[in-house]
Amino acid sequence: MKISATLIACNEEDRIGEALASVAWADEIIVVVDARSTDRTAEIARQYTDRVFVRPWSGYAEQKNFADRQATYEWIFSLDADERVSPQLRRSIEQLKREGPRHEGYRVARRAWYLGRWIHHSGWYPDYQLRLYRRDRARWVGEYVHESVHVEGSVGVLEGDLWHLTRRSLSEHHEVLNRYTTLAAEDAFAQGKRAGWFALCVRPFLAFLRSYVLRQGFRDGIPGLVIAGFAAYYVFLKSAKLWERVHLPEGWGVPSAPS
Repeated sequence: MKISATLIACNEEDRIGEALASVAWADEIIVVVDARSTDRTAEIARQYTDRVFVRPWSGYAEQKNFADRQATYEWIFSLDADERVSPQLRRSIEQLKREGPRHEGYRVARRAWYLGRWIHHSGWYPDYQLRLYRRDRARWVGEYVHESVHVEGSVGVLEGDLWHLTRRSLSEHHEVLNRYTTLAAEDAFAQGKRAGWFALCVRPFLAFLRSYVLRQGFRDGIPGLVIAGFAAYYVFLKSAKLWERVHLPEGWGVPSAPS
């Protein structure tokens, strides 16, 4: 069982090195860099592998599918630049390589580092992600955002965490949320969805309760409260942008005299 590790990135010069070092055990490393990247991401990636491809952005799912198509080996381990394979997860993968796979794909628990601490609740852990899979039985899907890989066949679970370094500041979290809600609103619009009073008033409140109460975000201290607040804001902003897309497709227009 040989494994190709794949990673897509854009302007990740400060994080991609550690991410690639954490998959040095792989039989091959493939990196796909967004052509819009303006920093040393590609240069640093070439210090770890010669399989570096720079291509125009085509969406998260298609970038990852492209990376998978470049792989030499049957099995893929997909990693993001803000993730690290923990020592325990590496040992689990190495054991799987020795014993041979029993499934077509494997999920791993992802643990997030946020506001200076590891998050244990808030719906952020164990946050299982399907990251190890047979290339010929899997495909990434997702038109705009929140891509996921679909595997034909059975799926197992590996021991050990995938460390997720999430955001580096609340400002960055807000910037990413603003970008993702735009993509999510476009995705919802393309599916014919609409947003009204319920989506704008009730759903954000339910999102907060789900994160802070049902998923015990209160046990994560202030970071848990912040996570719940962002969860509510995400739902509100996505709904507001969807409403804007439906009712003001040409923009806000030129103001007339107030009545």
